[in-house]
Amino acid sequence: MQRRSFLKKAGFGAVASTAAVAAPVFAQSAPKINWKFTSTYSTATPALFSTAQLFCQMVKEATDGNFDIRLYPAGELVPGYGVMDAVSNRTVEVGQTASYYYYGKDPSFCFDTAVPFGLNARQMYAWMHEGNGMKLMRELFAPRNILNFPFGNTGAQMGGWYRKEINSVKDLDGLKMRTAGFGGEVLSRMGVVPQQIPPGDIYPSLEKGTLDAVEFVGPVDDEKLGFQKVAKYYYYPGWWEGSAQVSLYVNDGAFNELPKSYQSLINTASRAAGQKMLGDYDAHNPAALRRLIAGGAVLKSFPRDVMDASWKASNVVYKEFCDKNAGFKKIYDDYMGFRDDIVPWFRVNEGAFDNYMGAAVAKEARAKK
Repeated sequence: MQRRSFLKKAGFGAVASTAAVAAPVFAQSAPKINWKFTSTYSTATPALFSTAQLFCQMVKEATDGNFDIRLYPAGELVPGYGVMDAVSNRTVEVGQTASYYYYGKDPSFCFDTAVPFGLNARQMYAWMHEGNGMKLMRELFAPRNILNFPFGNTGAQMGGWYRKEINSVKDLDGLKMRTAGFGGEVLSRMGVVPQQIPPGDIYPSLEKGTLDAVEFVGPVDDEKLGFQKVAKYYYYPGWWEGSAQVSLYVNDGAFNELPKSYQSLINTASRAAGQKMLGDYDAHNPAALRRLIAGGAVLKSFPRDVMDASWKASNVVYKEFCDKNAGFKKIYDDYMGFRDDIVPWFRVNEGAFDNYMGAAVAKEARAKK
């Protein structure tokens, strides 16, 4: 009896001792941390903003509420285009944006989002994660105290909404168009007057006639923003955005203060939430496009001479920037080298499959009528 009593007491003591040691260790590995998160977007663009919401939810749930990131939509804490500066100076610890909005700071930032006649969504993912993309982008952002994380992709974007038809390059002359990043620079060489306007201000500008045309993303977002009500011609493809990667910015000082488990969680959650974004667009763009057409939108492709002129103008601008900016050239050479290597593969297999499927599905649809 005395021996059993001793074992019970010893066992209880061992458990109590273990608990006393384990609790502080857990508390240290999962400390309570509160961060502020600002976005360029809002609930007016749900596919974009919901990615940030999902990320915050995942981080909070994975840490039993210990890592709480409060999300602010555009304009609530800082202006929509103020994300880079806010994260850089640690006004907030984290932000969601598209890096080509900061073309004016350095055109090299556009490679983190999209450049004319660049990579599609899958190719961009491959360049970032399996090529040199992440390494080059981390080098680019380092002087601004920012760690960038790929945070989803819209897929190929549309060419935008126009008040008048675009039948030739001449129709672009003097056109006041909302566009962003490198694409605006190229379009300006063809006579367009580019305007960079935050998402929330686009519709009023188009309605008042301050703008003649606008490109944003694609059917899902364009339908919600109502562009079809004031400009009926809807053009494709958006050659300046064969895909558009959205980015998560994290202040490097704040990141380095986190325990390793939290750092790993940011990397994992940003990838998972980002995959949701592309799926959202791919799943819902088709129905949104059908509704837009039913509502009066006139779907049109850019004429071949416009596409050829755009390709030519893009290469002229690329050369100019490479000649005067060694950092830009370093990224350009790697990015375009990756593009030129991967596109032929996509043309052989993916392209052939997509072209056949497009024709076959269209033929079957006609037969059912």
